[in-house]
Amino acid sequence: MQALPGFVSIYTTMKSVSLPILSKAGAAAEPPKGWPLLRLGFRPFYIGGALVAALLVPLWLAIFLGALPFSPAVPALLWHAHEMLFGFAAAIIIGFLMTAGKNWTGLATPRGPVLGALALLWLAARLAGLGGSGQVYALLDVALLPLVAIIFARLLWRAKNYRNLPLAFILMLLAASNMVFHLAVAGLLNISAMTALHAGLALITMIESVMAGRVIPAFTMAANPGLKLVASSAVERSALGLTALALLCWIFLPTGWLGALVLVAAALANALRLLGWRSGRTLGQSILWILHAGYAWIALALLLLAAAQVELLPVSVGVHALGVGATGGLIIGMVTRTARGHTGRPLLLSGAEVLACWLVMTAAASRVLASLVAPQFYATLLILAALAWSLAFLIYLWKFTPWLLQTRLDGKDG
Repeated sequence: MQALPGFVSIYTTMKSVSLPILSKAGAAAEPPKGWPLLRLGFRPFYIGGALVAALLVPLWLAIFLGALPFSPAVPALLWHAHEMLFGFAAAIIIGFLMTAGKNWTGLATPRGPVLGALALLWLAARLAGLGGSGQVYALLDVALLPLVAIIFARLLWRAKNYRNLPLAFILMLLAASNMVFHLAVAGLLNISAMTALHAGLALITMIESVMAGRVIPAFTMAANPGLKLVASSAVERSALGLTALALLCWIFLPTGWLGALVLVAAALANALRLLGWRSGRTLGQSILWILHAGYAWIALALLLLAAAQVELLPVSVGVHALGVGATGGLIIGMVTRTARGHTGRPLLLSGAEVLACWLVMTAAASRVLASLVAPQFYATLLILAALAWSLAFLIYLWKFTPWLLQTRLDGKDG
């Protein structure tokens, strides 16, 4: 709690700090300075997010199976789901946006002490969640996302980059869902805390859907000379619009055929969108196929949620398809590619990184199947999913942490 005054001062620092203008290519006029870890947002937040993924899932499994008598700051199931969304996924999203924002606007994103304070605030919330006061956990946890949303929105507004402002709005909604979660856990709101978490998952899925449409076709064309992918505006609008509508129906409407039909329509729209990205051209290119596979999980998850709406499947099947398959797959694909690019390394995955990608897909398939097979196989598949997931992100940490702590190979800032 002694660090809280420093966190409160971020609002003031945001206004007073001078953000130097950069070229559109992102090259700074000055040589690199300061600790490399705090030169660009992806560095501390990718490490932090991977740590949460690698360590907290085995911890949760040990609690769930009764092997470890441990009580987090909130009920264990809620803590697990919350940390995967607001500890793991949110950290990667923050790191990505605080890095991509520099390229999108030509303006510097937070670095040095400001970036360090944001990362420490994130870390303090994770530690608070491991035990002790739920109020302290809530106070620390709800502070970060509004700060990041304000920083990101101000950056886009200054650069007149209005196209990406909806992402800042989604960040604010994500912050609101996090606050509702903590208020519900504290008994101050008459709403299910799990509903707030489902809303958080839906918002993260929308961020993934928007960003996938920006980067997956571009990356695919860059790796396949001569390939031209022309996005259909009708398909793009339908996929995004139906996904948003379907997720709203899933969260707020009672189970029934109406929500199921909208979810099926959204799944088909996303499948059509993916078909236009020529996924077959990415086979053998692990830096690409993992992104296509991650996005395919969104379409599959929407179908599974549709089945849950008419009580053919438990809702956890679709939730884990979104959380492990889509979010995990897209994240492992993005944190490898963007970290390589922003540390000046070639965009070609090593054998260890390819293994990490396959392990995340194994974790997703195992976790989804665990809720579908006979009960006697449930614990075995849970253990397999947790081990595969944790090992994937341990591999990432082993491979990338030294790079993220060092200056870029090309000597550039960032």
